[in-house]
Amino acid sequence: MDLGLTGRTFVVTAASSGLGRASAAALVAEGARVVVVARRGEVLAEVVAALDATRSGDGPAAVALTADVADPATGPRAAAVALETFGRLDGALVSVGGPAAGSVRSTTAEQWREAFGSVFLAALGVTEAVLQAGTAPDLAVGWVLSTSVKSPVGGLAASNGLRPGLGMLVKQLADEVGPDGTRVVGLMPGRVDTERVQHLDGLAEDPAAARRAAEAGIPLRRYGQPEEFGRVAAFVLSPAASYLTGCVIPVEGGALRTL
Repeated sequence: MDLGLTGRTFVVTAASSGLGRASAAALVAEGARVVVVARRGEVLAEVVAALDATRSGDGPAAVALTADVADPATGPRAAAVALETFGRLDGALVSVGGPAAGSVRSTTAEQWREAFGSVFLAALGVTEAVLQAGTAPDLAVGWVLSTSVKSPVGGLAASNGLRPGLGMLVKQLADEVGPDGTRVVGLMPGRVDTERVQHLDGLAEDPAAARRAAEAGIPLRRYGQPEEFGRVAAFVLSPAASYLTGCVIPVEGGALRTL
């Protein structure tokens, strides 16, 4: 199946590892070009080299922007890099850092404010920049959220408080930009084997036991791989998903107990 991504350009944030990197790789594999954004410049350089090595045809597959997605200037800078390097901008996959673990009562006011800025405002800021600078009549924006949109994840109060709000804004923003042909979709990863999930498992007294317990609650009885998430993200952003908008899609091996 041809996803129709050849020649299209996307901004991908949090792209130095995990879900962002896997999504960037899936987009490039389908013929797209990407602006990869993250704070770790040295790692981003390795990502760009790896992506370029897989591209067929002339020109680069990827360009890096070392920046913090929580910085309000990052979104406009990323959009400008896309236009300067590739001459077009067709959308974005917006992933932000996971907020610190903690209970509701142990999370301080300062931690709540920091999480709101780095999760909520960061997603909105990058999205607005892409919507303003986008050159395609059929822009596509994907937000990497979490299964906490629909069901709380133990010990992640900040995520549980913020992600459902972004999930609802997927629906409202899709209403607002849909008449222009723009699509907005949220993705809800569950236990995907990323550095973030490994860190969370590592907080347990017995990380291996924590992982086994988590896997036992997944119908497929295993963690997902970042590449599996990346393929879903590439499809969602592609013209092949042209009638998909205003929804949040679980990528969690069936673990959610909600529809």
